[in-house]
Amino acid sequence: MNNSVDGNDQPFFKSTKGLARSTVIEIAEQKNEPGWMIDFRLKALEIFYQKPLPTWGADLSALSLDDIYYYLKPIEKVKQDWQEVPSTIKTIFDRLGVPQAEQTMLAGVTAQFESEIIYKNLKKEWQDRGVIFSDISQALTTHTDLIKKYFATVVPMHDNKFAALNSAVWSGGSFVFVPAGVSITMPLQAYFRINAEQMGQFERTLIIAERASSVHYVEGCSAPVYSNSSLHSAVVEIVAQEKSQVRYTTIQNWAPNVYNLVTKRAIAYRNARVEWVDGNFGSKVTMKYPAIILKEPGAKGEIISIAVAGKGQHQDSGGKIIHAAPNTSSSIVAKSISKDGGRSSYRGLLKVLANAQSVSSKVQCEALILDSDSRSDTYPTIDVRAEMASIEHEASVSKLSHEQLFYVMSRGLSQTQAAALIVNGFIDAFVQQLPMEYAVEINRLIALEMEGSIG
Repeated sequence: MNNSVDGNDQPFFKSTKGLARSTVIEIAEQKNEPGWMIDFRLKALEIFYQKPLPTWGADLSALSLDDIYYYLKPIEKVKQDWQEVPSTIKTIFDRLGVPQAEQTMLAGVTAQFESEIIYKNLKKEWQDRGVIFSDISQALTTHTDLIKKYFATVVPMHDNKFAALNSAVWSGGSFVFVPAGVSITMPLQAYFRINAEQMGQFERTLIIAERASSVHYVEGCSAPVYSNSSLHSAVVEIVAQEKSQVRYTTIQNWAPNVYNLVTKRAIAYRNARVEWVDGNFGSKVTMKYPAIILKEPGAKGEIISIAVAGKGQHQDSGGKIIHAAPNTSSSIVAKSISKDGGRSSYRGLLKVLANAQSVSSKVQCEALILDSDSRSDTYPTIDVRAEMASIEHEASVSKLSHEQLFYVMSRGLSQTQAAALIVNGFIDAFVQQLPMEYAVEINRLIALEMEGSIG
């Protein structure tokens, strides 16, 4: 064990490399968890071993699960004063702009470094109204009844191999509980940072919105570049109760050596609305398909995603909507950009159960390819069992043409600026869903992605 102090980047605790039963027990002991959670972890580990790696989607053959560190605790205790965070960690989050964002536009913020939340804060206004915004490990102790009631009910441990892995080794992540009738007018934000080489990050996020409440949760993720790959395998569960509204925004800018393999799912009850706004930049491989189960009449679901695939990258993303009740509606808008030989894939599911009459849904997939070496694929699945359903699906693939560039450059822009402007227009439907500060950040990321991509 190493103590982490200012000026020293050694973690408080780091597990041995690789995954074994002893690793799972070690994580639980470090977190001082109750017996029922240890049993949950060990059962999930057995399921993980039983399930094969997915053979569909992106190529995972180079992912070595034995070369990952599954738990790294950077500091001993969570801080609620930013000045108490060790300076080596604080400097990284300062550069990412997290403290400034907290001061100007957020109702609350958590910051996760490696495996654990290292800082958390919720403005008093929302605390006084009964809102809970906590790291989920603490909630396991302070809000045990809620965790027991909802944990792994939306994404069970047996859902897929990486959901089982997360269930076995999960650490960090957010717990959000919004009481009935409370509308949080500012976003809550969590920022996740992988900073160590060959690190696995397995946060678990659980959001519960009670009747007629509303919340916007924003997630940011990043990692530096190392020669060896890292793994990010999160699980997100959302419960949107009657007449509630939940928006979950993700902007991920992983390093090109990160495998980003996550499971995100929501259940929307009567007249509830759930929105996923999903931005994927970077990573070696991303496999992510936010899902919404429209469980009761009047529920609405919306997924808007953007994926940018560059050299050596495969963005396999999309969305899933299941209409399990009548009079429900949904939409999926998926946009992708492929450049420098990158590959993007839309993989989606729209399912309407037999009893879900009078539903409507629209799926729109648009791909932009910037050069002849890049690739885009679409794998839509539409399964409609009901007789009364209005379903639309459209897909298009286009290339950035010399005529477009010439026209925009004639207005005095450089080739790179012109390309960035065209691409920003292409993803406008996504950017419009973001708070202003995040829209500016997306435009900056697009500009960086365009540098050296044209010509």
